Amino acid sequence: MSDSVLSDSVEHSMLDRLLAVEAIKALKYRYFRACDAKDPAVFRECFIDSGASIDYGALGAFDDADAIAEVFERIALHKVDGRHAILDMHHGIHPVIDVLSPTAATGSWTLAFRQVNLVEQTEKVLSGEYEDEYVVENGVWKMSQCHFTRTWEITRPLGDAVVEQ
Repeated sequence: MSDSVLSDSVEHSMLDRLLAVEAIKALKYRYFRACDAKDPAVFRECFIDSGASIDYGALGAFDDADAIAEVFERIALHKVDGRHAILDMHHGIHPVIDVLSPTAATGSWTLAFRQVNLVEQTEKVLSGEYEDEYVVENGVWKMSQCHFTRTWEITRPLGDAVVEQ
């Protein structure tokens, strides 16, 4: 193989990896946005069709995304007096994506999370780590594993001075 062909092959491989990393980042960002937008359909679409390994610690462990999508829908869409009772903010930061092949990858993310619970009148701030696995399913990157480990958490009362709008 000539140096020119080898160089083109290496560049193509590097370009493929970069494109895969960007597609995986877009997938995880779509997941976080679905969480905050309270969109169970988009949340569910971020996972493989069946058999995903999901472990969210206190929220539970699941062997398929349908079950966690139901938990997500119950929590995220819960309303009191016609208003959402749980307000979340997910920020996924510090991604480390390792492309293993054209159809498989792993990833680690730090989560910066804030939640206002209007039922319990509390605010929660937490940080934790996601360990994900990704596969290409039907031509699109999806999560096949999503495990979350909480690093720390603070929950405090909202107090009388808080006004939610």
